[in-house]
Amino acid sequence: MANNPSAIKRIRQNEKRRARNRSHKGHLRTAVKDVREAIDAGNLESAEKSLAATLPLVDSSVGKGIIHRNTAARTKSRLTRAVEQVRANAS
Repeated sequence: MANNPSAIKRIRQNEKRRARNRSHKGHLRTAVKDVREAIDAGNLESAEKSLAATLPLVDSSVGKGIIHRNTAARTKSRLTRAVEQVRANAS
């Protein structure tokens, strides 16, 4: 356990930040899952709508330092490519 006041404060701050980061990461995972479920169902309209809501979440996660920028780029690329594939199959 920490002995001085500054270390105790640092522990409090870290706990708050960890809770905030976990919450944001959970929202991000749920949004990505919604896009993938729409893709698997072949529902183009729902997939596009979910994708449009998810991409800004991915970008904001990078800005907040929750995920790495390359992870975000990979996620966005894969989701976009999958939605495009659904669009191609629907035509």
